Amino acid sequence: MRMISKLVIFSLIVSIFIATIPQKVDASVSVSAASAVLIEQKSGRILYEKDAYTKRRIASITKIMTAKLAIESGKMNQYVKVSEQATRAEGSSVYLKPGEKIKLKDLVYGLMLRSGNDTAVAIAEYVGGSVEGFAYLMNLKAKEIGMLNTHFSNPHGLDDHENHYSTAYDMAVLMRYAMQDKTFKKISGTKVYRAANPTEDWDRVWKNKNRLLTKYKYTTGGKTGFTKRAKRTLVTTATKGDMNLIAVTLNGPDDWNDHISMYESGFKEFDMAEVLSKGKIEGVKNKYYKNRLYVKKAIVYPVTTEEMDLFSIKYKLNKPIKKFDEDKKTDEVVGKAVVYLDGRVIKETPIYYQNMPEPNKGLLNSVRKIFLTIIGVKSNG
Repeated sequence: MRMISKLVIFSLIVSIFIATIPQKVDASVSVSAASAVLIEQKSGRILYEKDAYTKRRIASITKIMTAKLAIESGKMNQYVKVSEQATRAEGSSVYLKPGEKIKLKDLVYGLMLRSGNDTAVAIAEYVGGSVEGFAYLMNLKAKEIGMLNTHFSNPHGLDDHENHYSTAYDMAVLMRYAMQDKTFKKISGTKVYRAANPTEDWDRVWKNKNRLLTKYKYTTGGKTGFTKRAKRTLVTTATKGDMNLIAVTLNGPDDWNDHISMYESGFKEFDMAEVLSKGKIEGVKNKYYKNRLYVKKAIVYPVTTEEMDLFSIKYKLNKPIKKFDEDKKTDEVVGKAVVYLDGRVIKETPIYYQNMPEPNKGLLNSVRKIFLTIIGVKSNG
């Protein structure tokens, strides 16, 4: 990881004024898809886009939301009784049987690896009470995480509703949210899964349809999709070094190569830079704040070589009070560090005031406890 040098000149509000540059820099790549986007997972920065905000049909990448809601239900180890309606779902299937009982966890694996439409309906009925009820939950979650141009009408993405759509960018937002979940991340990247089948004397073995998991070595997960109206849709994730990327294509006839091209360009043209380091903030002149301010988390951002030293940082501090409560167990937030790129805020992090004990107080207490312990042993001996 490269580290950007920081110049710190302090007052109550400190600014580092340097040249500005565009926040979004498109990687040099062309794709076959009608819509595409490549983002860096940690920051959410767009590294490449092509018609990324146009509403389109999305097919089975819908199931990313279905899987995430199933996981968030907290019922992954509970058994689901499969309905007749679930087994009648059209298209891709894991061939569930009416009345059989199967763990919700297994249904989610069947959903993500084999794109089972029957598993999607079974999950929707169990978690949401009905397909319609589950769609309502899907739209609530979409709104909550900032999918502004998306509407879900079913849990699988089949073309049975007109009002079912999203955008390449919104699907990247969804995948970024989902990949923060360790369970989802594990399922998404699983190549082969064996699901127990209590009603039969054989287990189900499912291989992931996401060919990029074997085709491109940096791939860590994803979801495929296809319907006649949506054409080929694909969401994948890839990691190289300390950079995690998410790629989305909608209506992409050559989607495997589209994703590889976007990833190769992103990994080549961008590096993860530590814009603001974790720890103590140096150079504070104010007597109340001096040697007491720090940030808990570093700010890391993907940049091109040309951008490495072209950020601006402002430290915005509250007016200091004459005396802080030294007895507080937790440190106090006294301001924030704000990182700008081209005049736009890309990240903020709180600035903390470190509560410290009186000089040598902790040491004196420790010595006192040891001394009393020794005296106690002697008097009782």
